[in-house]
Amino acid sequence: MLVLLDRDGVINEDRADFVKSPTELIFIPKALEAIARLKGHGHRLVVVTNQSCIGRGIINEEQLAEIHGKLRDNLARLSGDLDDILIAPDAPWAATDRRKPGPGMLFEAMRKYHAKPKETVFIGDSTRDIEAARSADCHRILVRTGKGQKTLAEGLSKDLMPVHIAEDLDEAASFILEGRF
Repeated sequence: MLVLLDRDGVINEDRADFVKSPTELIFIPKALEAIARLKGHGHRLVVVTNQSCIGRGIINEEQLAEIHGKLRDNLARLSGDLDDILIAPDAPWAATDRRKPGPGMLFEAMRKYHAKPKETVFIGDSTRDIEAARSADCHRILVRTGKGQKTLAEGLSKDLMPVHIAEDLDEAASFILEGRF
């Protein structure tokens, strides 16, 4: 199965002022272990993340590469790995179809890894993540971490269903490994 992951709020703590350096990348408990478990069971793992901090001029692509280097290094210590990291650097006022809720990055990942929507699951923490997954017609898991609790409190529209709800990435990984999709 192709597992698509939002980054901020799913793998690491979400910051209102953006993750601007590797030191600001704080991992959510058990998130890296969950990625390593999924990888160990042969799943393809791709991070699909909006990074408007680039489009806003807050950081550049080299700084983002350093942040993602920390992510990859920490995963490697757990025998985990990501197949890819796709980013949408668009500022909200200059959004392309790559920027979630657009499904561009999800379609790109499915094409690249030859996965059909029914063989793909997207794990996110916001309405725009779930909207992107619905537009790409793949399975949807909303985690309560990051913006997830607020997203649930605001309610998900019926057209986004079905959406599985998980406490965190660790529980979402268990859903996948238990064959719920």
